[in-house]
Amino acid sequence: MKQVKETSNNIFLYLAWLVSIIATLGSLYFSEIRGFIPCELCWYQRILMYPLALILGISTFQNDTSAKKFALPMAIIGWFISFYHYLVQKVPGFAEIKPCVNGVPCNAQYINWFGFVTIPFLAWTAFTLIILFLTILTVKEKKANK
Repeated sequence: MKQVKETSNNIFLYLAWLVSIIATLGSLYFSEIRGFIPCELCWYQRILMYPLALILGISTFQNDTSAKKFALPMAIIGWFISFYHYLVQKVPGFAEIKPCVNGVPCNAQYINWFGFVTIPFLAWTAFTLIILFLTILTVKEKKANK
């Protein structure tokens, strides 16, 4: 019975890792294949997402859920940066709070699918899913330890 609980808990760790891999490969696709130059806020989001793919991957293969102590704070910080970046792109006048000074402006929209899906929105969605899966994992582990 304990093996079944561990497997059901580890599925959330696996899903969080899968989302981080897709987000990492997506950002590399946009920059390396499509040629989109990342802005300053995009770099901050990458700095937080790329290690998540490595950390969550190692913990998934080792069945070690303790990595959520490191992954969850990184995902939460990335969530806030992505949300702020999305506001910079979509809310008029919001970008004037802190303009990007070098390179590509942070309010530039390389993609705008369906009128609302931009690259920061995709990153925000990925961070949201990672937070959700790691939170579910944490709650399930706390219930199992009672």
